[in-house]
Amino acid sequence: MKLHFLGANRQVTGSRYCVEVGDFRLLVDCGMFQEREFQKRNWDECPIPATDIDAVVLTHAHIDHIGLLPRLVRQGFNGPIYATNATVDLADIMLKDAAHIQMEDIKYKKRRHEKQGKKSPFPYEPLFDDVDAEETLKLLVGVGYENAKEISDRIAVTFHEAGHILGSSSLELDINKEDGEVRTLVFSGDIGQNDKPIIRDPKPVGKADYLVLESTYGDRDHRDAGDVRSQLETILSRTLGRGGKVIIPTFAVERAQELMYHIGQLAHANKIPDVPIFLDSPMAVDVTKIFMDYRELFDAEAMGLVKGGIPPLRFPGLKMLRKTEDSMALNDMKGPAIIMSTSGMCTAGRIKHHLKNHMGNEKNTILFVGYQGHGTLGRVILEGKKMVRIHGREHEVVAKVEQIFGFSGHADRGGLIEWAKAFKTPPKKVFLTHGDGDAADSLKKQLNHTLGWRVHVPNYHESVNIE
Repeated sequence: MKLHFLGANRQVTGSRYCVEVGDFRLLVDCGMFQEREFQKRNWDECPIPATDIDAVVLTHAHIDHIGLLPRLVRQGFNGPIYATNATVDLADIMLKDAAHIQMEDIKYKKRRHEKQGKKSPFPYEPLFDDVDAEETLKLLVGVGYENAKEISDRIAVTFHEAGHILGSSSLELDINKEDGEVRTLVFSGDIGQNDKPIIRDPKPVGKADYLVLESTYGDRDHRDAGDVRSQLETILSRTLGRGGKVIIPTFAVERAQELMYHIGQLAHANKIPDVPIFLDSPMAVDVTKIFMDYRELFDAEAMGLVKGGIPPLRFPGLKMLRKTEDSMALNDMKGPAIIMSTSGMCTAGRIKHHLKNHMGNEKNTILFVGYQGHGTLGRVILEGKKMVRIHGREHEVVAKVEQIFGFSGHADRGGLIEWAKAFKTPPKKVFLTHGDGDAADSLKKQLNHTLGWRVHVPNYHESVNIE
């Protein structure tokens, strides 16, 4: 058996692995590289030819885990793609939206570069288009949690709740060796925090011969800056009170809904001024509907609100925007408001327009509530750069920049170690991925010291044999 590391190695995005058992090749995730310095990798051919891949399993529906699936299909893959039922429905929205962004972004860049007499480092073609996305969606196969699904005569997969986003999972692969022994290979996926609103807590897997573990926050614990809702109340009240707007870059899946949940509770309790609140993202609007379709996956608190007749994702003042013209109208809107818009790292989508049009006003606040990958526009702004480049032009950052800690969808160092402690026996070896190099190296030391585990941090395109 062989394990190939094809993405998210000493970096956070581009999650992709291949498990090779005999002549069967199983891809685990197929994510897009989102950090600027690694984006060229999206155009590279998959090191394992698409036509040689027999099946794919997905941990969850974030673009850095599924975003290159349509490109894989364009290159010849036509096997089944297994995921939880909620992930299947979310992927429908995410991939169609990603295709639209790809197509529009390439058109815009081509026009801009031609006008400026520049040449793009990328081909003037989208990674994939809407046809590729539609063909990909036909291959998705929904699977329930905790039910082993045979995907070949030697591999079965079980999806366990990961607590990261709706439908997220850790994958338990039971692999039959040629000598009849069974080896268990676990992919943690992205592990969430305990006690997050709406979704359930992550569930430990319990057994693994080999473990591929994420390390996004492997070098630190989440800052204890107080209750998330209290932090949100303070920043919103302060900005709205001076007549400003709060611009919140947000991911369409989970983060937008979590924000709505907290803002809704503040609005119901009259703890923030009565102002218009916009969710400006067609995708986030559609995702919110899917959340309500999968209420059986809610945690006890959210289910209690539903049963009590208080929709956790609906409240007075909330307006959900789909149309482009409605989004553009926000540029001329006077007075205080809250605008939540995608994408969460400011790499694409409507948030770039809102930043461009509002970051020059000192009354406004740009509020970050999620991790910002190295090289992303969000990271540049968060690091305090006074001039940032958006749509080919430099813009001054005059607005106040704030960050709330506690919204992270990832377990921190302590959370990862606690999740790992649930294994009944130590894995033979642990591979740390989905984290910057420093974070992965730090978690390696912690796991060595705390649990005495054998840990390796693989490099991009590294392959290892597993016994």
